[in-house]
Amino acid sequence: HNFYAQWSMSINQQHQKNIIALYCIIFYALMIFKWWGGLFLYQLNPIIYQTRFDFLTWQFMQTGLHTWLTHHQGGLYLLDVLFYSMPFLYWLIFRKYQRWATVIAIIMLVVNWTYIQCYTLYPTSSIESFIGWLLFPLLFITISLRSFYFVLQSLRYFFLFLFASAGLWKLVQQGVFNGQQMSGVLLYQHKEFLTSSPNYWLTHFFYWIINHPLVGYIIYLLGTLLELMFITGFFTRKFDRILLYAFILFLTLDLFLMRIYYWELSPFMITLLYSRYKRPTSLR
Repeated sequence: HNFYAQWSMSINQQHQKNIIALYCIIFYALMIFKWWGGLFLYQLNPIIYQTRFDFLTWQFMQTGLHTWLTHHQGGLYLLDVLFYSMPFLYWLIFRKYQRWATVIAIIMLVVNWTYIQCYTLYPTSSIESFIGWLLFPLLFITISLRSFYFVLQSLRYFFLFLFASAGLWKLVQQGVFNGQQMSGVLLYQHKEFLTSSPNYWLTHFFYWIINHPLVGYIIYLLGTLLELMFITGFFTRKFDRILLYAFILFLTLDLFLMRIYYWELSPFMITLLYSRYKRPTSLR
């Protein structure tokens, strides 16, 4: 009964504070991981960049900031400090001066967008994995609890679409009907690793899956079904906890099997945790 009562509550100011605090915890946990792995911008010390095929990126590149940073180490330090300090600054201001928190959130949105554009223009990772850091400042810009609730739900639907569309794409491209698909994906994804570390235990594991296409196909099929599970979230919120565990499982297996780091999507877990809280009835 208490569990049901908890889920039947509406979003209130305490929930709002909890969501902001949880976002900060996730952000700074990943920050420590990235610093430990030498993935800060100043640690990478980029010297080259790549061009993505989208209009916003082309417009951003006209500023020349990404090329200026490759020649000014101090700029890399400054951008790292700005990016990694914004969530804590917002949380601090929100607790004391909520009226000014929206201004900090707008600044955070600009800083995040600038940092991630620069970071992903260098050969580090894809911009898709940073979509959480790009979108969540929109949640913090909101003023009323009602708008906070609706943006939170919008982020949830975007997250569901992100995963469900990936599963549907596998159906459209008919990869799920190809028994050799996973073997081919592993060969393409790990071609450098397979040749540079032939005696490593993980290399032998990858080769075992590649040489047993039925096992690889089962893994690929289960991954597709896991992604398609997120379609249920468009019709009901009853299974959001299951989707949360499925998301964590997907990230873990993707890191192990594909060596792809998608933990930057972790903030979207918040949308599943708080999805069944009701819309606030008050104006605030």
